[in-house]
Amino acid sequence: MTTDDSVAQEQQQQQQATTTTATNLDSQDASGRKSTTATSTSSELAGVKVTITKSLRRFADFPIPGIDFVDIMPLFHDPVAHATLLRALQLQVSEMFPNDKPDIVVGLDARGFLFGPALALQLGAGFTAVRKKGKLPGPCITAEYIKEYGKDFFQMQEDGIEKGQKVLVVDDIIATGGSATAAGDLVKQLGGDLMGFLFILEIPGLKGRDKLDNVPVSILIEES
Repeated sequence: MTTDDSVAQEQQQQQQATTTTATNLDSQDASGRKSTTATSTSSELAGVKVTITKSLRRFADFPIPGIDFVDIMPLFHDPVAHATLLRALQLQVSEMFPNDKPDIVVGLDARGFLFGPALALQLGAGFTAVRKKGKLPGPCITAEYIKEYGKDFFQMQEDGIEKGQKVLVVDDIIATGGSATAAGDLVKQLGGDLMGFLFILEIPGLKGRDKLDNVPVSILIEES
């Protein structure tokens, strides 16, 4: 090997080492940014949850004796609280699906309509409504669910979801889980990919989430 060949080989090895080092630094930096972003998101989410909780009202013995009713309507009366709620829901979705997002947000009749369309808009997704039987025009699909006093039916328009679209189902509260289960069934009937469920509140004693599919279920305000 000539002197020139030795020098060229040494320069090539140095260049490879420099490239490897730079790549490792870039990877570490990217990982660091990701960790910092996740921490920032969690911190912001914790803060807005406190603000939202303070805006909720409680009414004892409503709608029947023994029920402590949590009223979410003040969140929509105050524009600042409303914006805070939407930001919190957006952050919650980001935590649920860090590398993905829904194509369609499905809102349940009726309080899911209060925030579902605005959340869908923030996520760059479409919105589809699930309504009681007979409330939607045109061709619809139907799913049955059980209520405290008997059966009821949910419907969705047949063109509400395209096959393969990723779908997030939202509602204000999960109780027995019957209506949410029916909504998930409608999504699957149309060939949608059910990503998960998102609720503002939960009545934990009724174990409604146990009835849902093996998909992520997220509660924005977890009450102790």
